[in-house]
Amino acid sequence: MAKAPARAPAPSEPPTSNRERPNDPQPYAASKDELLKFYEQMLLIRRFEEKAGQLYGLGLIGGFCHLYIGQEAVAVGLQSALSGDDSVITGYRDHGHMLLCGIPPKDVMAELTGRQAGISKGKGGSMHMFSVEHKFYGGHGIVGAQVSLGTGLAFAHKYRNDGGVALAYFGDGAANQGQVYESFNMAELWKLPIIYVIENNQYAMGTSVNRASAEDQLYRRGESFRIPGLQIDGMDVLAARGAAEEALAWVRAGKGPIILEMKTYRYRGHSMSDPAKYRSRDEVQAVRDKSDPIEHVKKLLSEQGVGEDELKKIEQDIRRQVNESADFAESTPEPEPSELYTDVLVENY
Repeated sequence: MAKAPARAPAPSEPPTSNRERPNDPQPYAASKDELLKFYEQMLLIRRFEEKAGQLYGLGLIGGFCHLYIGQEAVAVGLQSALSGDDSVITGYRDHGHMLLCGIPPKDVMAELTGRQAGISKGKGGSMHMFSVEHKFYGGHGIVGAQVSLGTGLAFAHKYRNDGGVALAYFGDGAANQGQVYESFNMAELWKLPIIYVIENNQYAMGTSVNRASAEDQLYRRGESFRIPGLQIDGMDVLAARGAAEEALAWVRAGKGPIILEMKTYRYRGHSMSDPAKYRSRDEVQAVRDKSDPIEHVKKLLSEQGVGEDELKKIEQDIRRQVNESADFAESTPEPEPSELYTDVLVENY
């Protein structure tokens, strides 16, 4: 009689282990001045992106152009908690992140239009802008590439012992890329100071996240690497800032990486060339009506006694900044052909 196969040994650790986890984040208790700042920053990103869409339609922006409209609360909430030692890297939907790193709107708009005065001398365009001075390391067009590069930034922070944390953004589509998991493994193995931010805007290019992902609760994606994850309302800037506080505390304590899945939504197509026929207008409008991040803060400001007149002044000032950045971009020259041969190689002596 054949011998029955031996039973597999019981796992040494149950699925629900008692490993340390970060605390559940609490919404950030912002002062009136902080709320006003969040409102200004989100409104700047939205009006800037709307203007970029107009310039694209006029043929002044070439190539691809991906707008951040609807997702403003994610970057504003997270980056408002960073210190001057921290670094930021993201994918091709990058204009808002750059503005929050302190890069002037005119420098970003000039780059979008391929001008010499752009932050990358007109050679990066919409998808590949970069500024070491502002600790913004791209803008990357290859889906998921920024995750491994961001892990390298975190390694550099640890190697130099400079106290910095890397903030690496990627989307729900990039969450299925293989290099993301290679990066997770290295980051946890070496306890690197990095926050992986999954900007889950529900649609990877044109496919709903639950049609493309076997596990659509993306904050769980690090569990097999022992990386904790948190799922956050990415349409609420105070929830985003609260999550940033908790994540930074975890990473700065030397506990290694953490994943933040920010549940957000983009109002426009994947890029300017996307007609977005994979979702209904009613769906988009419902999110605008119920969850718009700017309107949410506007309501909170009203409750704190900020009147319409003050908000109108902010709106006027931001529209002026954005219009001036567009005028500057249109009036400044394109790069000389010789610029093609610069910034190709960095030599360290």
